[in-house]
Amino acid sequence: MIEYSTQSRFGSSNRRAAHAYAQTHVASGTPDATPHQLILMLLDGALASIGQAQSHIAANNIAEKNAASSKALRILEEGLRASLDRTNGGALAQKLDLLYDYMTRRLLMANLKNDAQGFAEVGDLLRDIRAGWEGIAAEVNAGMSVQSDLKNMQ
Repeated sequence: MIEYSTQSRFGSSNRRAAHAYAQTHVASGTPDATPHQLILMLLDGALASIGQAQSHIAANNIAEKNAASSKALRILEEGLRASLDRTNGGALAQKLDLLYDYMTRRLLMANLKNDAQGFAEVGDLLRDIRAGWEGIAAEVNAGMSVQSDLKNMQ
């Protein structure tokens, strides 16, 4: 089980995620979003952009495909990868960094070659990460709820 504290792990990471989210303009954000919600929004934005790129490949809309691909790449690099806490994230942050690097290179090649399978591969990887991130968010929220209940009992 991965142990984490929302205060020690996500202080500066929260700021990085919020900044990264704002920089990539995924969708209208909320100032009350948790770091987990911000990352989920980034993942959703990347997945939406990849889906758009695939649709544009099928319709032979090259300019639109390039724009959607560029947005997905920005989200990966300036959002997800930039928000990694390499100081406190340990091996998990290192592995995610390598995975995001791979996905970036894979998207670049998929875009250059109009390769729908390359976009699909990155989409599958992002969906796997998103599912894991949802599980982490649920655990953190449950832990915060328990802490709140304990405080209310005192």
